[in-house]
Amino acid sequence: MSVTAPPATDSLRLDRLGIGELESVNLAVEPGEILCLSGDSGSGKSRLLRAVADLEPHRGEVWLGELAQSAVSGHRWRQRVMLVPAESHWWADSVGAHLADPGDRDLEVLGFDRETLGWQVSRLSSGEKQRLALLRALCREPSALLLDEPTANLDDATTRRVEAWLVERVREHGWPVIWVAHDRAQIGRVAKRHLRIHGGGLVEEEQAAWT
Repeated sequence: MSVTAPPATDSLRLDRLGIGELESVNLAVEPGEILCLSGDSGSGKSRLLRAVADLEPHRGEVWLGELAQSAVSGHRWRQRVMLVPAESHWWADSVGAHLADPGDRDLEVLGFDRETLGWQVSRLSSGEKQRLALLRALCREPSALLLDEPTANLDDATTRRVEAWLVERVREHGWPVIWVAHDRAQIGRVAKRHLRIHGGGLVEEEQAAWT
């Protein structure tokens, strides 16, 4: 994976965004910041990420720096504001067809090697798909990341390893990140801020309440 790109300098901003029962969400995530989002099942966490990724109709506007979501096509927006959904999609038979020159260290940290690129997608477990979907997204050098429970299918040891790898990459590249999570211990390890969906809006959780 290329590490030569300069760090991102654009914040990700939600301006009066509304989708479903969520109304007038105003939020700014700074470069290199991980903001964790939690909420009850069905509260709209994934729909909010999909709105930020321009995958569902919504009210309000989303900004990446001075670029408005409404000013570009959805395809171009998602190249920069990249969503990694809880269930990843695969369009080619082999793993390597989805990855743009991943680095050996990244593969090793995630439990893979160069031979993995020749694997068939059909042989992958849910945990392997989740790790490779993260690597696929980062290889494409986005400007911001939207992560929907990116370690949900991993055991504790692998979760910790993937967390450390993600946090390092976020800091290195300066990506603003919205990370949907349900594990309060994980939120305490990775997030600078924690917001919870409640009553059609977002409520900031004090650190003492969730660490």
